[in-house]
Amino acid sequence: MTFSIQRVDARTGSAEILQQLRDKLSPQGNVVSPRGRALTEEVFGKPLTPAQVVETICDDVRREGTPALLRYSAALDKADLTADELRVPAADLVAAHAAADPKLIETIGRIRDNIVAFQSAILHNDVTITPRPGVTLTQRYVPLRRVGVCVPGGAAAYPSTVLMTAVPAQVAGVKEIAVVAPPTPFGSYNTDMLATCHELGITEVYRCGGAQAVAAMAYGCDVIPAVDKIVGPGNLFVALAKKHVFGTVDIDSFAGPSEVIVIADETARADYVAADLLAQAEHSPGSAILITWHKPLIEAVAAELAKQVAVLERCELTVDSLEAFGALILVRDEDHACELTDQFAPEHLNIETADPSRLMAKIRNSGAAFLGHYTPVALGDYAAGPSHVLPTGGTCTWAAGLSSNSFLRSGSITEFTPDALNQIAPDVVRLAEKEGLTAHARSVTIRE
Repeated sequence: MTFSIQRVDARTGSAEILQQLRDKLSPQGNVVSPRGRALTEEVFGKPLTPAQVVETICDDVRREGTPALLRYSAALDKADLTADELRVPAADLVAAHAAADPKLIETIGRIRDNIVAFQSAILHNDVTITPRPGVTLTQRYVPLRRVGVCVPGGAAAYPSTVLMTAVPAQVAGVKEIAVVAPPTPFGSYNTDMLATCHELGITEVYRCGGAQAVAAMAYGCDVIPAVDKIVGPGNLFVALAKKHVFGTVDIDSFAGPSEVIVIADETARADYVAADLLAQAEHSPGSAILITWHKPLIEAVAAELAKQVAVLERCELTVDSLEAFGALILVRDEDHACELTDQFAPEHLNIETADPSRLMAKIRNSGAAFLGHYTPVALGDYAAGPSHVLPTGGTCTWAAGLSSNSFLRSGSITEFTPDALNQIAPDVVRLAEKEGLTAHARSVTIRE
């Protein structure tokens, strides 16, 4: 297959292409399909920006509740449901599990065990110290009461998203987990997703998606009680909706389209590198970038991309993504590769070199890193143990991926004895009086 992917020689200057690619994939970029723009005009009667669409939907759901949720589900997802049909009956979950491929259920069980092992190992525990006699200070971690999980698609199967969001929440001790996913026009779901929910013990699954589902979980409605936090991936409208409701509820991140940077040297196999780039590009949109200082690898990977993309089921969409958001970048050396990677701060980083750990030590910014020739990103997407919900758009410079700790709320506990109070009282009183807060000072001196 013939297509054009950007080739950038960054050896004599900076690679502005990285910032350009990120900008195109941002909420300000042109990532809404022509079909999406046409649907916006059909539903709202005029062209609106994605942010305007989301603001309208969220405000309507907050004000009207379930009627607005149903109206937008019908208009946007073509799912004509009643309020009673929004929640998937328990019997449907049981039936989906019973009808599922037994090997799939076994796979889900093994992957759950992998996730539990990792997420349990990193889970925060309460910490108590006694810095001086009579003083006890505790940092306590409490699981959130109720969380909402966004699962993309409806006709497609995304059991991996359920695993990578719900299992970390369960490890943290969250008792109530509500799953939302856009249904087909007939209100049905791929049964593999329902079977996964049942296998994990999730009983709340709702036939709704998009910005309207995010708003319903944030504000609550007759059918869906409000949650404390909303997590999980979605399209641009889901991401903008999560940003809109942040402050009413917590969210995992403001995530955009998928990203990968592959750093490769002369030891890398071109077919492996191409396969890893295609694995992200097939999300469409999704950025797929190779950075190398081994010039022959550029054309070898380009040839492999053309060869491999031709046999993909999502061939045309993947080609569109590669042409719009892909790049093969030649740099001076490995230090230059690490510098550009830190500049882009990718969601996924694949280091396919002779000594990947040495390069990893030079890189600060990546959502998740995969080291070596035999660690494709797909292992993290599906089975390794860390969650695949990761920061995008350069936000991993300050944001972290989803984990069991994302579902904990921390708080401090302080306790002083009378003697300990008397020892620290002069310092407290002095600062309080300097700030003119005499009632603060008196609340201490009255106890001396």
